[in-house]
Amino acid sequence: MKKHLICGVDEGSIAEELEIEEGDLLVSINDKEIKDIFDYHYLVEDDYLEVLIEKKDGEEWLLEVEKDYDEDLGLSFGESLMDAYKSCHNKCIFCFIDQNPPNMRKTIYFKDDDTRLSFLQGNYVTLTNLNEKDIERIIEYKLAPINISVHSTSPELRCRMLHNRFADRLLKYMDMLYEAEIPMNAQIVLCKNINDGKELERTISDLLKYAPVIQSLSIVPVGLTKYRDGLYPLEPFNTEDAKEVIAIVDKYQRIAVEKYGYHFVHASDEWYINAGYDMPDEDSYDGYIQLENGVGMTRLLLNELRASVDEFLENNNGPSDKKLTISTISGVLVHQTFVNAMDIVSEAFPKVKINTYKIVNNFFGEKITVTGLLTGGDIISQLKDKDLGDALFIPENTLKADEDIFLDDVTLDELQRSLQVPVIIVKSDGADFLEKILETEK
Repeated sequence: MKKHLICGVDEGSIAEELEIEEGDLLVSINDKEIKDIFDYHYLVEDDYLEVLIEKKDGEEWLLEVEKDYDEDLGLSFGESLMDAYKSCHNKCIFCFIDQNPPNMRKTIYFKDDDTRLSFLQGNYVTLTNLNEKDIERIIEYKLAPINISVHSTSPELRCRMLHNRFADRLLKYMDMLYEAEIPMNAQIVLCKNINDGKELERTISDLLKYAPVIQSLSIVPVGLTKYRDGLYPLEPFNTEDAKEVIAIVDKYQRIAVEKYGYHFVHASDEWYINAGYDMPDEDSYDGYIQLENGVGMTRLLLNELRASVDEFLENNNGPSDKKLTISTISGVLVHQTFVNAMDIVSEAFPKVKINTYKIVNNFFGEKITVTGLLTGGDIISQLKDKDLGDALFIPENTLKADEDIFLDDVTLDELQRSLQVPVIIVKSDGADFLEKILETEK
């Protein structure tokens, strides 16, 4: 039976009252093995528990617990899943990890396809690591929402794109989740001349049948780095391709709105920028449910900045007289959007000079144009001779979520030392940008 090392006991918790200590092992609850964090949370919900603990000296304690329903024991464990992460067994033709440069840190090359991280962190997963019992457990525990990488609903094409003969089980599993009313989100990584055009229409049409249990579907273009030697030959999308994708999205949005009252399917911002179109209105994003997939980020940024500037002007009876020179960066894709956004900021701070620098992605290749994949090395090399003023504002999505480090292992401290300017991390919302300007001194 699997045992779990207890790494922390909350002060004043049930576990502390029972004299459970850091270093003890959790063996079972109600005589049931605990495979991972979801088993644990499900089992501890009951108001009566029999908890088997193995003490550090090997002695076993069977503890009876009476508590309020949903009250936690107050235990924490070393691994967030109480289990090792499951790696991906697919060999997707579009896999970004296969396109990474050599000699990066090992974690960069780990292919995650762990469905449990879909619930904990919002990751998108293919469901190819699951069997029917796993789906039944999701249903029993009412885990939701689950984020699914679909790519195609054609069984043959999906198996070919994922290079996995079990990838054709998708619709069977989605049927089970749909019947149990487990909320889902879906995404399609679009590859030119493979799952676009008629195949894209087929996939959207098939998934629309799961509405409204499927809350949203995003369509994002495949990312192509310069490290594709020996990989499946894929082509970038052009302006006409982008217009075709948007036309298909518009078609099915109209159908979804009429039938279900929401837009259902969304194209990521890249499609609109590459097509030369304005971003859709805020109402079309259904509450920005696919924001992490780059759907609506541009519209949200501009709207938040406008609202924040208007509020600032109203609260301060006009613009600020603060004098300052700051710089900020963006990827190639959204550079003009950043320039427009900084024009909005200038209404509140007309005496603040803002330099907006476009950073070309030499690390992954010039076809990678999003800001979130910029590296410290590229930022340093392209800004070292620029006028950076009193501070450099860096978007937080260029850094690891839990560490001040860029994808190329350049640290924030190294960036700051190299450029000899204070570096300020800015969130993607307008209010934070204005606040950081107010906090910055010459």
